[in-house]
Amino acid sequence: MAISIASLKRAKATDPPRVLIYGPPGLGKTTLASEWPSPVFLQAEDGTPGDIELDTFGKLDTYNDVLDAISALYNEAHEHRTVVLDSIDKVEAMVWSQCCTDNNWANIEQPGYGKGYVSVDAYWRNLIDGMNALRRDKGMNVVYIAHSAITQVDDPMTQSYSRFDIRLHKRAIGIFQDECDVILFLNQDVVVKTDTKKQDARVRADGGGNRWIYTAPRPAFVAKNRYGLPDKLLYDRGKGFETLAKKFPEQAPF
Repeated sequence: MAISIASLKRAKATDPPRVLIYGPPGLGKTTLASEWPSPVFLQAEDGTPGDIELDTFGKLDTYNDVLDAISALYNEAHEHRTVVLDSIDKVEAMVWSQCCTDNNWANIEQPGYGKGYVSVDAYWRNLIDGMNALRRDKGMNVVYIAHSAITQVDDPMTQSYSRFDIRLHKRAIGIFQDECDVILFLNQDVVVKTDTKKQDARVRADGGGNRWIYTAPRPAFVAKNRYGLPDKLLYDRGKGFETLAKKFPEQAPF
């Protein structure tokens, strides 16, 4: 293709968003994902919130099961508008297992010097390519769910500190951070209280009832968004997608 100044054009985001939702267990990640339009779940773990019903292939046990489910959504007629992978940290074990099987390794550490984790990148990218094809060719929203982990950050500009991160190997985290348009951290209010009436003052955490969706990065957690979302949104169950969608590209007619 010939490139010239005359070929310049204006562009804006029109494709459905690719969203990663992560946070501590039991705070409503799956429930929030279920609020997306006509979702179908690729379930890599047991467990469904008791008060919602999901369209699902059932529990997927292997990496190839996940790819087969993506292929079915791509090649067969259906009316689903969102694909949800729940959860990518469970899929990571499947990815490692498949990579080890294909390379005759006893475990992902066997090649040494981190080479196993480098080899895994291709498996992640193959899976993500499939999800992106659903987005590009089928007009489907893509939602990834993950659990959180607390990690230590060695920041050269300040003292080391802890933060919430996505519970994946650091190479996989980098791939998903690059790939996703939005990374949402879901957490609840925590108020630290000190009991000063006792001689040995005790500090305790008191959880509030509010749950928040964080969309912008902070030292305490990873987040991002490409759509100008507010940094922090109250999660009102049943209205989470409605709130977020105000900034997403307009959903194409189904």
